[in-house]
Amino acid sequence: MTVVETDRIDMADESDELTLDTMFETLEKMPVPQGYKVEIVQGNIFMAPQRQTHWQIILSVVNQLRAKYPPNRLASDVRIDFPGLLNGFACDIAAMAENAAPDVNGRWRYQDVEFVVEVISKRTAANDFGPKKDAYAEAAVPVYLVANPYTGRCHLYTEPKKGEYTVDRIVAFGEDIDLTNTKVGLTLKTDDFPRD
Repeated sequence: MTVVETDRIDMADESDELTLDTMFETLEKMPVPQGYKVEIVQGNIFMAPQRQTHWQIILSVVNQLRAKYPPNRLASDVRIDFPGLLNGFACDIAAMAENAAPDVNGRWRYQDVEFVVEVISKRTAANDFGPKKDAYAEAAVPVYLVANPYTGRCHLYTEPKKGEYTVDRIVAFGEDIDLTNTKVGLTLKTDDFPRD
């Protein structure tokens, strides 16, 4: 009996995809409150309410991204599996490369993500600056932007190499974020980003 239990545990550990799928399938059956974002970071389940301030920043960025990205290449709060143990993220915004298409399961591949935006929530901010940033760098996501409505600043991470971002810039709300020399190819305005 003990051998069988050990084998089951080993099998689950060997297949992150199966384990993530099982976790998400279970979550879909649970009564998650409306307006909450659910994601799995390093095997831990996080639920965070989306605040109005959070949504306004997301909407502002999406509206600006529409100059380059058609709606079928943008995702918000949609599961994307990233490198690392049990990382099924629901990015606030993910922009996909030009020829990207969902896989046979209807999910985006992390290899096709060229821009991620996360707007922090107090309870999950450590994820955005820690394990999620590490996973995005490991996945070689070219541009990662973290908007912090509590401090009124954005952290811009670019040029991932060997699993780390080599460039880290801070931009205050109200200043432009120049992404013209990145895959994004735009300048984002932050003057309408609200503070919390």
